[in-house]
Amino acid sequence: MNNIFAGLPPSTVMNEQFSELLSRPGLKIERIVSTGQCSPPDFWYDQPGGEWVLLIQGEARLSFADEPESRHLKAGDFVDIPAHTKHRVEWTAPDQTTIWLAIHYA
Repeated sequence: MNNIFAGLPPSTVMNEQFSELLSRPGLKIERIVSTGQCSPPDFWYDQPGGEWVLLIQGEARLSFADEPESRHLKAGDFVDIPAHTKHRVEWTAPDQTTIWLAIHYA
């Protein structure tokens, strides 16, 4: 893949699509494509490394265990999620393809 918009799944796909774009020691860059998916109820990510995410297309809501309100992300919005920060995807737009660029770092 040489284009972030290449090979997008149809909007009817039931699972998120994860594509690794680059991997080096202490660094992984991936494209995540959501078509209405969200985290399971009562599930929280608690990752050992940090993650910086950029919403390239679409919309999403991210929740953090230590914040009372979820964050509504639109195209162009980004967030840095430090290691062991409990977070979850509350919602991604079901009527459009949401594309994330995720940079995982040590």
